[in-house]
Amino acid sequence: MQTVENLQKALSSLGPCQLQLLAVTSVGIGSLLCYLAWRKKPKKIPVGDGWWRAGEKPLTEDRTVHPFVVETSEEMIQDLHERIDKTRYTDSLEDGRFHYGFNSAYLKKVANYWRHEFDWEKQVKVLNKYPHFKTNIEGLDIHFIHVKPVRRAGQKVLPLMMVHGWPGSFYEFYRILPLLTEAEGDFVFEIICPSIPGYGYSEAPQVQGFNCLDAARIFLKLMDRLGFTDYYVQGGDWGAFTTCNMSLMKPECIRGLHLNMVNAKAGGTLTVISLLVGRYLPFLVGFTKEDVERIYPFMQKNVYKILQESGYMHLQATKPDTAGCGINDSPVGLAAYILEKFSTWTDYKNRDLEDGGLERKFSLDDLLTNIMIYWTTSSIIPSMRFYKENMGAKFQKTMDNVTKIYVPTGLAAFPHELLHCPRVWARSRFADIRSYTYMPRGGHFAAFEEPALLAQDVLQFVKKVESKSSSPVPYYS
Repeated sequence: MQTVENLQKALSSLGPCQLQLLAVTSVGIGSLLCYLAWRKKPKKIPVGDGWWRAGEKPLTEDRTVHPFVVETSEEMIQDLHERIDKTRYTDSLEDGRFHYGFNSAYLKKVANYWRHEFDWEKQVKVLNKYPHFKTNIEGLDIHFIHVKPVRRAGQKVLPLMMVHGWPGSFYEFYRILPLLTEAEGDFVFEIICPSIPGYGYSEAPQVQGFNCLDAARIFLKLMDRLGFTDYYVQGGDWGAFTTCNMSLMKPECIRGLHLNMVNAKAGGTLTVISLLVGRYLPFLVGFTKEDVERIYPFMQKNVYKILQESGYMHLQATKPDTAGCGINDSPVGLAAYILEKFSTWTDYKNRDLEDGGLERKFSLDDLLTNIMIYWTTSSIIPSMRFYKENMGAKFQKTMDNVTKIYVPTGLAAFPHELLHCPRVWARSRFADIRSYTYMPRGGHFAAFEEPALLAQDVLQFVKKVESKSSSPVPYYS
């Protein structure tokens, strides 16, 4: 109390001019302190290291990059057919459509096509259309495709890594690859598409703890091994988390980050206020008309919808081995589990259709090829474990989720993505947003669903970044 009284006496003895000077000085000091506090916030996160094979890490590392070819056999196909033939089905409820999950009546049609018309040997040739490779990093054989461009005179070649998510694979990018590697503008892309460890042809970790931070580090090492030191990255789903982490670990290597799934929120009280006010006075909280249409009614689109669509996440984040046991043994069960996501995550309204709308955006050949990548590699359980390793009790407060990203960023907001993130929220996570596009159609599997739209957005984003390339790429130590 004595200190407070002394302070009051001191202030009362000052004249008007002195008080004004004190106020200005206080504001200045406060601003300086805030700036210094901001400067102290981390602009990078530690890269770390890892070893994911059982046993001791060897003293030397084999850095060889080996060609890889996808193969099949009569025995593999015969076993698949026998398992499909022995499938037990449960009749769908009357007018159940896709509200209870994958409709059994349509599942029988998919299984029949798979058994009698789908040509896996032909699709293997499609997979081998692009060059495949493997290399060992942190004890795991990492699979990737490496597509070099059709280069025209005067074109600049830009390296680009594209990373898939769950339940997708590198095959999601096959329709977009020619649009980016055969572009006719000032630049063209040289593309690397890796498989996340535990997915498809990348070896699964043998010890606990492998998460998207580790995937990011491995992919940074992969690009370094291939001789790339300055490149673009693109991703959705887990690919978005992984490429964000790459941008946090080595921003000096990332020329630009493009995402088709945005994980960012304004945070705490600001989020609540923006949600309460945004529907009625959107301009006050930075929402656009399109944001309002995509966010509201809030409970229906952001709570009830997510509760209905996130059951798989709770299973995979807690007991992936139990949940995966049955679908690793039954090809039809695996197809139902995965293809249901390609239905509702493409458009939530597909739940109202008897066939889930699957063939509106995809062919059965493409869908079943993705399923076969999981089936022939027995990778469904390792891919599901990735949720448990990433979604611990405090996963939203881990360093990678609370550190701001400073590399040039392009965001493509597809209307049927599971959650919408307005640009004003995205700014809380991404400091240098060069482009934010409200995409006219499409959902979660952007490269697979709408390759032309996604390619167009990547190209316009990179063009904006390259137009300023005379300046050095920002590096924050």
